[in-house]
Amino acid sequence: MECSFFSSKSMPMSEIAHMDKTYSTHFSSFRRLVDVKSTSQLCFSRGGYPRASYSSSPNNTHVPKKAFDSVDQEKLGAGYLLYQINRTNSSLFLSNRRILNAFDDEYGGVIVDSERLPENPNVFASMLSFSVSHWKAKEKKGIWLKLPVEKSDLVPVAIKEGFEYHHAEKGYVMLTYWLPEGPSMLPGNASHQVGVGGFVINDKNEVLVVQEKYCAPEFEGLWKIPTGFIVESEEIFTGAVREVKEETGIDTEFVEVVAFRHVHNVAFEKSDLFFICMLKPLSTQIMVDDHEIQAAKWMPLVEFVQQPLIQEDSMFKKVIDICIARLGKRYCGLSVHQLASRFDGKISSLYYNVVDSQNTNCIGN
Repeated sequence: MECSFFSSKSMPMSEIAHMDKTYSTHFSSFRRLVDVKSTSQLCFSRGGYPRASYSSSPNNTHVPKKAFDSVDQEKLGAGYLLYQINRTNSSLFLSNRRILNAFDDEYGGVIVDSERLPENPNVFASMLSFSVSHWKAKEKKGIWLKLPVEKSDLVPVAIKEGFEYHHAEKGYVMLTYWLPEGPSMLPGNASHQVGVGGFVINDKNEVLVVQEKYCAPEFEGLWKIPTGFIVESEEIFTGAVREVKEETGIDTEFVEVVAFRHVHNVAFEKSDLFFICMLKPLSTQIMVDDHEIQAAKWMPLVEFVQQPLIQEDSMFKKVIDICIARLGKRYCGLSVHQLASRFDGKISSLYYNVVDSQNTNCIGN
């Protein structure tokens, strides 16, 4: 077996005398690891680059990939290892010009393996730069680089290389790099937040309402329906049921989505989708969540509608009118149906209304 070490720069003649000792020292731990008997010899490769060669014992010892991965690469002095192994000989090229571990996405892009990133920022910088050049040559499209919190010191390195922020979560930041010329075609960060409100009315024609503990001064004293945001991977209908339960302690059953609102440039300049859901109460005893809610009660529908803030707001008033129309069977909302799609192979929730054509009144389904 022959193992050759190449430096990335030419070396002054004054340093060549020390090379044999230096490479022998760096290589000793690797030699002990794989149990290769070798003798060193100083020579030159084409172009004047110094090379230290090692010849193995006659039994043609083969070094497994696992052995290469287990070498302390920083102790070898120049970074990461490139290797080439066959049945007759092996060449170990010491270089920090190694491609980052990654895999292709279905759109011609690259997703970097966040679990196999180098620890050293200097090594990462060199590998990242070389990887970007490599992927450009391969005509890849976009690069997705996910950096976990514990490797946040790599973020400035990536930004310096030309990566841009895409989004961040509690445990990581996602960076992207568009390789082709022209504007980026990578999808942007999530553009919307999704909220739900539960319109719950009992057999006494009373609406379940709350007063929030924290609200703008102009909304102080307003009795409103329970509202909140759905969480990741949560359905609209289950989110509405959960929010009502958390704020008031009332168990409910989803009936329909009666309306939804779409508005832009709200929190953090994101758009907002808000779904008003008709819910059927399954319990009556209120237990207030005192972290968010000041008070909660069953309020007569007429009294609820007559609140000045409801009457003076065209959108709120319209929502209440729709809910009242639904109670009078003059309006049909959207019920949820679970359907499978061949496009993604997943079960989806499709919201639509089903009206009995022989009945002029919408009774809902």
